[in-house]
Amino acid sequence: MIKRFARPLLWVGLTVLFVLAAMAALVALMEHKSGARPDVELKTLDEKVVTLDQIADGKPMVVNIWATWCPPCIREMPLLEQAQKANPDIVFVFVNQGEHSETVSAFLDNADLDLTYVLLDNRGQLAQVTASMALPTTLFYNAEGEQADVHRGELTESDLSVLLEQILQL
Repeated sequence: MIKRFARPLLWVGLTVLFVLAAMAALVALMEHKSGARPDVELKTLDEKVVTLDQIADGKPMVVNIWATWCPPCIREMPLLEQAQKANPDIVFVFVNQGEHSETVSAFLDNADLDLTYVLLDNRGQLAQVTASMALPTTLFYNAEGEQADVHRGELTESDLSVLLEQILQL
Protein backbone atom coordinates (compact mmCIF):
# COMPACT_ATOMS: atom_id res chain seq x y z
CA MET A 1 0.00 0.00 0.00
CA ILE A 2 2.78 2.43 0.91
CA LYS A 3 4.72 1.62 -2.29
CA ARG A 4 1.68 2.56 -4.36
CA PHE A 5 1.73 6.13 -2.98
CA ALA A 6 5.51 6.54 -2.71
CA ARG A 7 6.25 6.91 -6.42
CA PRO A 8 3.59 9.62 -7.12
CA LEU A 9 4.65 11.50 -3.97
CA LEU A 10 8.26 11.37 -5.10
CA TRP A 11 7.31 12.85 -8.48
CA VAL A 12 5.22 15.57 -6.86
CA GLY A 13 8.08 16.44 -4.52
CA LEU A 14 10.61 16.58 -7.35
CA THR A 15 8.26 18.70 -9.46
CA VAL A 16 7.73 21.17 -6.60
CA LEU A 17 11.51 21.41 -6.04
CA PHE A 18 12.12 22.00 -9.75
CA VAL A 19 9.46 24.74 -9.93
CA LEU A 20 10.83 26.46 -6.82
CA ALA A 21 14.39 26.34 -8.17
CA ALA A 22 13.27 27.75 -11.52
CA MET A 23 11.34 30.54 -9.81
CA ALA A 24 14.32 31.42 -7.62
CA ALA A 25 16.58 31.59 -10.68
CA LEU A 26 14.10 33.81 -12.51
CA VAL A 27 13.74 36.17 -9.56
CA ALA A 28 17.53 36.38 -9.26
CA LEU A 29 17.81 37.24 -12.95
CA MET A 30 15.08 39.88 -12.71
CA GLU A 31 16.64 41.46 -9.63
CA HIS A 32 20.08 41.57 -11.24
CA LYS A 33 20.50 45.15 -12.47
CA SER A 34 24.14 45.35 -13.35
CA GLY A 35 26.04 43.67 -16.10
CA ALA A 36 27.59 44.33 -19.44
CA ARG A 37 25.66 45.22 -22.55
CA PRO A 38 24.53 41.88 -23.99
CA ASP A 39 26.51 40.60 -26.95
CA VAL A 40 23.59 39.42 -29.06
CA GLU A 41 23.30 39.73 -32.82
CA LEU A 42 20.41 41.91 -33.91
CA LYS A 43 19.36 43.01 -37.40
CA THR A 44 18.79 46.42 -38.89
CA LEU A 45 15.63 47.03 -40.90
CA ASP A 46 17.64 46.25 -44.04
CA GLU A 47 18.75 42.90 -42.53
CA LYS A 48 22.35 43.78 -41.63
CA VAL A 49 23.68 42.07 -38.50
CA VAL A 50 24.80 44.41 -35.71
CA THR A 51 25.52 44.30 -31.97
CA LEU A 52 24.78 46.93 -29.33
CA ASP A 53 28.50 47.45 -28.72
CA GLN A 54 29.02 48.33 -32.38
CA ILE A 55 26.39 51.05 -32.12
CA ALA A 56 27.35 52.43 -28.69
CA ASP A 57 30.53 54.21 -29.81
CA GLY A 58 31.59 54.82 -26.20
CA LYS A 59 28.39 56.67 -25.29
CA PRO A 60 25.67 55.91 -22.74
CA MET A 61 22.85 53.89 -24.27
CA VAL A 62 19.11 53.46 -23.83
CA VAL A 63 17.71 50.21 -25.23
CA ASN A 64 13.93 50.04 -25.58
CA ILE A 65 12.47 46.55 -26.12
CA TRP A 66 9.08 46.86 -27.83
CA ALA A 67 6.54 45.55 -30.36
CA THR A 68 4.06 47.21 -32.72
CA TRP A 69 1.12 45.37 -31.12
CA CYS A 70 1.98 46.64 -27.60
CA PRO A 71 -0.16 49.69 -26.59
CA PRO A 72 2.20 50.91 -23.79
CA CYS A 73 5.13 50.59 -26.21
CA ILE A 74 3.32 52.75 -28.76
CA ARG A 75 2.35 55.35 -26.17
CA GLU A 76 5.93 55.85 -24.95
CA MET A 77 7.53 56.06 -28.40
CA PRO A 78 7.00 59.83 -28.89
CA LEU A 79 8.54 60.49 -25.45
CA LEU A 80 11.59 58.40 -26.35
CA GLU A 81 11.85 60.09 -29.75
CA GLN A 82 11.89 63.51 -28.03
CA ALA A 83 14.53 62.30 -25.56
CA GLN A 84 16.64 61.01 -28.44
CA LYS A 85 16.55 64.43 -30.12
CA ALA A 86 17.28 66.28 -26.87
CA ASN A 87 20.19 64.03 -25.83
CA PRO A 88 22.70 63.62 -28.67
CA ASP A 89 25.28 62.28 -26.19
CA ILE A 90 23.10 59.22 -25.52
CA VAL A 91 22.52 56.47 -28.08
CA PHE A 92 18.87 55.37 -28.25
CA VAL A 93 18.17 51.91 -29.67
CA PHE A 94 14.70 50.49 -30.29
CA VAL A 95 14.72 46.68 -30.45
CA ASN A 96 11.55 45.18 -31.89
CA GLN A 97 10.59 41.72 -30.68
CA GLY A 98 9.69 39.08 -33.24
CA GLU A 99 8.23 41.13 -36.08
CA HIS A 100 9.24 41.41 -39.74
CA SER A 101 11.07 44.48 -41.01
CA GLU A 102 8.14 45.35 -43.31
CA THR A 103 5.74 45.44 -40.34
CA VAL A 104 8.09 47.59 -38.27
CA SER A 105 8.85 49.98 -41.15
CA ALA A 106 5.15 50.43 -41.91
CA PHE A 107 4.44 51.13 -38.23
CA LEU A 108 7.20 53.75 -38.01
CA ASP A 109 5.99 55.45 -41.19
CA ASN A 110 2.36 55.52 -40.02
CA ALA A 111 3.34 56.80 -36.56
CA ASP A 112 5.62 59.43 -38.13
CA LEU A 113 8.49 58.47 -35.81
CA ASP A 114 12.10 59.39 -36.60
CA LEU A 115 14.18 56.90 -34.60
CA THR A 116 17.88 56.59 -35.37
CA TYR A 117 18.49 52.94 -34.45
CA VAL A 118 15.63 50.49 -34.95
CA LEU A 119 16.71 46.88 -34.71
CA LEU A 120 15.00 43.51 -35.01
CA ASP A 121 15.29 40.67 -32.52
CA ASN A 122 13.35 37.95 -34.32
CA ARG A 123 14.22 35.23 -31.83
CA GLY A 124 13.82 37.28 -28.64
CA GLN A 125 17.46 36.77 -27.63
CA LEU A 126 17.90 40.21 -26.07
CA ALA A 127 14.76 39.86 -23.99
CA GLN A 128 15.84 36.40 -22.86
CA VAL A 129 19.40 37.40 -21.95
CA THR A 130 18.22 40.48 -20.02
CA ALA A 131 15.20 38.72 -18.43
CA SER A 132 12.95 41.29 -20.10
CA MET A 133 9.81 39.25 -20.42
CA ALA A 134 7.40 42.20 -20.25
CA LEU A 135 6.91 44.84 -22.90
CA PRO A 136 7.98 47.52 -22.96
CA THR A 137 11.26 47.15 -21.11
CA THR A 138 13.90 49.86 -21.27
CA LEU A 139 17.52 49.17 -20.36
CA PHE A 140 19.94 51.95 -19.39
CA TYR A 141 23.72 51.56 -19.91
CA ASN A 142 26.52 53.93 -18.96
CA ALA A 143 29.32 54.88 -21.36
CA GLU A 144 31.37 51.87 -20.22
CA GLY A 145 28.59 49.52 -21.29
CA GLU A 146 27.49 48.56 -17.77
CA GLN A 147 23.78 48.32 -17.09
CA ALA A 148 22.82 51.14 -14.74
CA ASP A 149 19.10 50.43 -14.51
CA VAL A 150 16.08 48.78 -16.07
CA HIS A 151 12.51 50.03 -16.33
CA ARG A 152 9.72 47.53 -16.98
CA GLY A 153 6.49 48.96 -18.30
CA GLU A 154 5.59 52.31 -19.82
CA LEU A 155 7.98 55.17 -19.09
CA THR A 156 6.77 58.53 -17.84
CA GLU A 157 8.57 61.77 -18.61
CA SER A 158 9.75 62.09 -15.00
CA ASP A 159 10.98 58.47 -14.84
CA LEU A 160 12.89 58.90 -18.08
CA SER A 161 14.44 62.18 -16.96
CA VAL A 162 15.79 60.63 -13.75
CA LEU A 163 17.12 57.55 -15.55
CA LEU A 164 18.85 59.61 -18.25
CA GLU A 165 20.53 61.78 -15.62
CA GLN A 166 21.69 58.61 -13.89
CA ILE A 167 23.50 57.20 -16.94
CA LEU A 168 25.04 60.56 -17.81
CA GLN A 169 26.53 60.88 -14.32
CA LEU A 170 28.01 57.39 -14.10
